[in-house]
Amino acid sequence: MTRGRFITLEGGEGVGKSTNLQFIRHLLAQKQIDVLLTREPGGTELAEKIRQLLLEKHSESITPQAELLLVFAARAQHVQHVILPALAQGKWVLSDRFTDATYAYQGGGRNMDNRIIAWLESTVQGELRPDLTLLLDAPVETGLLRAQHRGKLDRFESERRDFFERVRQAYLTRARQEPRRYSIIDAAMPLAEVQNQIGRAIEALVS
Repeated sequence: MTRGRFITLEGGEGVGKSTNLQFIRHLLAQKQIDVLLTREPGGTELAEKIRQLLLEKHSESITPQAELLLVFAARAQHVQHVILPALAQGKWVLSDRFTDATYAYQGGGRNMDNRIIAWLESTVQGELRPDLTLLLDAPVETGLLRAQHRGKLDRFESERRDFFERVRQAYLTRARQEPRRYSIIDAAMPLAEVQNQIGRAIEALVS
């Protein structure tokens, strides 16, 4: 059986990931591709509980090191119980965030050492890497305004603007380092144009 493909959707707050995940799933379904939609942190019962710990605000602050380890604990469950089995069955996996988010949020936003993240990535994932990463990119101010309109902000969404500027720059740096895997989507454009860009990237992977 042919291994499935692994697509990840990345970006900062308010760039339209939720809307465009459904668009991508619809595109793949039109091509008769069996796709599994999942997310990080999360994707399994235990990983979703870890997600809740990470996103909720607590009276006790979460240290950057604890945050990083929680992210990879959830990812270990997700990879072994969801992603790898689905790919082995020939399904395509579409994930709302994956390890690039850790390099962006913990590496860029929290100023953590990327070498530690890379070691955890290798330990938890082995050789698993996305076949295509779609980076929805928009100015931080644009994304934060959109996020505020969604309602109550979680622990990450409540960070300061300079945190999100570092997150954005970390994403763009990784995209420059891996241009064959990444496709940068201008998420500040009208939705129809954003989805045209996504459609072209998906078509290139499918063909």
